[in-house]
Amino acid sequence: MQKRTALILALLLPVQIILLQILKHFPEFVEQYYSLGLYPILSKISRYLFGWIPFSVGDLFYLLIIIMALRWLYKNVKRLKTATLPFFVDILAAASIVYFMFHILWGFNYYRLPLHKSLNLESDYTTEQLFNTTIRFIDKSNKMHRALGYADSVKIDLPYSQKEIFTKTLNGYQNLEKEFPQLAISPRSLKKSGWSLGLTYMGYSGYLNPFSGEAQVNNLITTYKFPVVACHEEAHQIGYAAENEANFIATLSTLHNDDPYIQYAGYIFTLRYLINEIARRDEAKYYDLLTTINPGILASYKEMRDFWESYENPFENFSKIFWDNFLKANNQSRGIMSYDYMVALVVNYFEDKRL
Repeated sequence: MQKRTALILALLLPVQIILLQILKHFPEFVEQYYSLGLYPILSKISRYLFGWIPFSVGDLFYLLIIIMALRWLYKNVKRLKTATLPFFVDILAAASIVYFMFHILWGFNYYRLPLHKSLNLESDYTTEQLFNTTIRFIDKSNKMHRALGYADSVKIDLPYSQKEIFTKTLNGYQNLEKEFPQLAISPRSLKKSGWSLGLTYMGYSGYLNPFSGEAQVNNLITTYKFPVVACHEEAHQIGYAAENEANFIATLSTLHNDDPYIQYAGYIFTLRYLINEIARRDEAKYYDLLTTINPGILASYKEMRDFWESYENPFENFSKIFWDNFLKANNQSRGIMSYDYMVALVVNYFEDKRL
């Protein structure tokens, strides 16, 4: 009976993969019945269950899974010679269960409507629109830098603990909810990751645990990006799986925050994406615009670059290749490069809005 169950589960893995390839052609269905239907219920349950616990339950879950997997391999490795087919059937059966749970608990969000459609935004923009938006963000970022009481050349450090920043992120989402009710988040389940050092060596700022619903932030990041990363992971938490869309929602939630330091972090985070897109389109214009950005802002960018460079290692390249292929396998056709879609969302959203 046990062997039969394992075989059925193993055979269901390719069936699931085929069904997902069909499902990606029906984003409206996913949006209505999963992303705005079942998922909000499941995510609230997980946040109520684990959000109040001061440490990451999801990190402990991963550790337990690793230990159990190693224990199983140790006890069953001899079956590779004596019962090769059942050995691999058992592995595929376990993979099938994990694959199913991943998609039910969160992963179907990869197949929902693109964010520009659900927020009624355009997805295309001209280089002129990009220039205009970038100039406006430079002006606003410089003004905020001075309004906070700092000289143009001084790098601004956020005067809050990481715990205080976690608390403050909710305000931005509450304000944003008035414009986009579907971006509401309650209750919170935002935590520092117990795997922060490992995340850093792999080149990641945070992640969402799809099984526990906890948003994890790399607590080694002490730069301006910390509140943005927190808001980014919360965007994943409310069902926006695409990295570019989570970045845009992080922009909106930080810029809608009442705290000027959180706003400032959001503005210079977004400006960096805009200015990098300028560099890809017009290098000369890029260097001209750099001279108009406060040196203190550029110092914040350098601090972020220096942080990641200090942890560079060969494994980071492997992890980025893995993540790129994971995104492509989950309906993100451009993989890591799909992050650039955020610029289109920013340009079209802010074109007719006052900064």
